[in-house]
Amino acid sequence: MRFLFLLLLPLTLVAAQPQPPIPADRWSLPADETGLPGEGALRRYDAYVRRWHDARKEWAGRGATDQGAVVFLGDSITQGWGNDFKGAFAGMKLANRGIGGDTTRGMLIRLQEDVLALNPAAIVLLLGTNDLEVGIAPEAAGRNFAKITAAIKAHHPRVPVVVCRVMPSSAAKKRPREAIAALNAVLEGVVRGDPQFTVIDTWTLFATAESDMDAAWSKDQLHLNPEGYARWAAALRPVFATLGFLDTAPDTFQPEPGFTLLFNGRDLTGWGFRATAPRPAAKKAKADAPVFVEVKAAEKFDGKVATGDGRYRAINGRLVVTTPAEGRRIQQLWTTREFPEDFMLKLEFRATPNADSGVFIRQPQLQCRDFPLAGPYKDLKRYRPQDWNELVVTVRGGVARAECNGELLTDNLKVPATGGIGLEGDRGQMEYRRIRVGPVAP
Repeated sequence: MRFLFLLLLPLTLVAAQPQPPIPADRWSLPADETGLPGEGALRRYDAYVRRWHDARKEWAGRGATDQGAVVFLGDSITQGWGNDFKGAFAGMKLANRGIGGDTTRGMLIRLQEDVLALNPAAIVLLLGTNDLEVGIAPEAAGRNFAKITAAIKAHHPRVPVVVCRVMPSSAAKKRPREAIAALNAVLEGVVRGDPQFTVIDTWTLFATAESDMDAAWSKDQLHLNPEGYARWAAALRPVFATLGFLDTAPDTFQPEPGFTLLFNGRDLTGWGFRATAPRPAAKKAKADAPVFVEVKAAEKFDGKVATGDGRYRAINGRLVVTTPAEGRRIQQLWTTREFPEDFMLKLEFRATPNADSGVFIRQPQLQCRDFPLAGPYKDLKRYRPQDWNELVVTVRGGVARAECNGELLTDNLKVPATGGIGLEGDRGQMEYRRIRVGPVAP
């Protein structure tokens, strides 16, 4: 027995040894906040202090390798991707700069060395949830965020930045739904109207009907499980495709016999803006109110790869309706051709989380959205979130029938005797491809 005790004693003593102190070098967390940019006390618990030092020292050694990467800046949720991002973005050069426990102020302090020094091709931001836990007010976090965005713009005024909305959590995690909503409103207000920033609705993506984190995507109402990371990746991929990092090969699709492509995949030939009637000014304009685009004169875009405002773009076989910088920007792109006869319209669409759009059939609008989140057809069984879905519309005798992946949307949409086909832009990003018309089957 004594022999066994002597064998175990060294192990016990080793396990009880305190960890070596963190060296006071350039990668260490500053000893106090004096003279540092931003607002709010920095976190000081041992695990965070060590992560801050060890991660940043390691990244410094990869500075040359990570040049020109798409850089993710965030806290433990970002850190949880790992350096390989779980294989979610094959073919992309990526760099993970997430530190568990970090706040907006911590990210501001390390922004230059950890992110901007890499001359990133794009930046993905998820920040702010830890500010709520430590009691930093949304307004203060917003001011830190404004300094982050200003530094990014000063470094490169056109580098794309993807801002992910703060994900839901719970009051038990000191992140009540009301506080998250307030923080998201503040953060979005900082970038509203700036086309350099694209906001992704990662709050609605993970929220329950009660606005807490859905247990299907999280292990603890805060951090994502493997299914949650797959869902986040799916939300990002359409935006990365629009930015030119994914889906770069041209679409080689050929229409069925009897069908004609309305979109050639290369430019906006055959499409244009229609003149719109002026809208009366709102009596009480809200900062987040949707923008209704007024078109004073009809315009055609034959031979052009984008509309003048850049909202509609032809990208590698996709007609992309980009995410509006204003949050909601409502406008329509129409075919210059009209369709007086019965016809069948086929197309495929892909929507970012909670995106809202529509397809106009001669005149009436058929809602075309991220259906599970944005409705109105939330119970579709075959809908593929953030992936390609097929919409088939049959117009016969002044009535349109529409199906999504073979599931009925409507069979009684009344339409005029003639008119064009339009694609609406509203909230989020919508993509269309393989847009074609053909005869109605007997």
